[in-house]
Amino acid sequence: MKTLDLEARWQELADVKDALGARYWFPGTSGNLSIKVSDDPLEFLVTASGKDKYQRTDEDFLLVDRNNQPVEQTGLKPSAETLLHQKVYELTDAGCSLHVHTVSNNVISELYAEKGEITFHQQELIKAFNLWEEDAVLRVPIIENPAHIPDLADLLAERIEENVFGVLIRNHGITVWGRNAFEAKKHLEAFEFLFETHLALRLHTQGGR
Repeated sequence: MKTLDLEARWQELADVKDALGARYWFPGTSGNLSIKVSDDPLEFLVTASGKDKYQRTDEDFLLVDRNNQPVEQTGLKPSAETLLHQKVYELTDAGCSLHVHTVSNNVISELYAEKGEITFHQQELIKAFNLWEEDAVLRVPIIENPAHIPDLADLLAERIEENVFGVLIRNHGITVWGRNAFEAKKHLEAFEFLFETHLALRLHTQGGR
């Protein structure tokens, strides 16, 4: 059964990678994706390091354990940021975690870094996060970007809480998650729409300055 689950999860993650790749959200081999295969013990597929994510191959992902080590012998290396995905799975009910770099999320992370978050309200797209109340507010925490990945993972973990579905890393993209691949992709698309809309309105109200 696990073999079947592994194959199914692989195809789900590959489909998500193709969809995000069509938006050119993997500049310079950046970004990393993962999908949970097993809860106990924790095992998940994660993107292999240094691969061209605009191509679909049999070496796009590898299965890692709760210590971020390959489950089977392989010449592939898991993404350097695999620990971020591990933290998401340990602290949430997520089944899929996505990390991408876009111009919009990088600009937003820099503009609002000192505030430590950006919030959205009275925006239709926050319903993508199951926030339906008229006065609902979507919070997106922003953390700094230390080079030491365990330190970065700890900062991420500190900002994961109820009704937080993604965390911006200053000048280093966004990590989002969902209960499955569909929901994680939906959240990512909604975040990016909100970021792009906010930047467009900001430019308009400032008269292009």
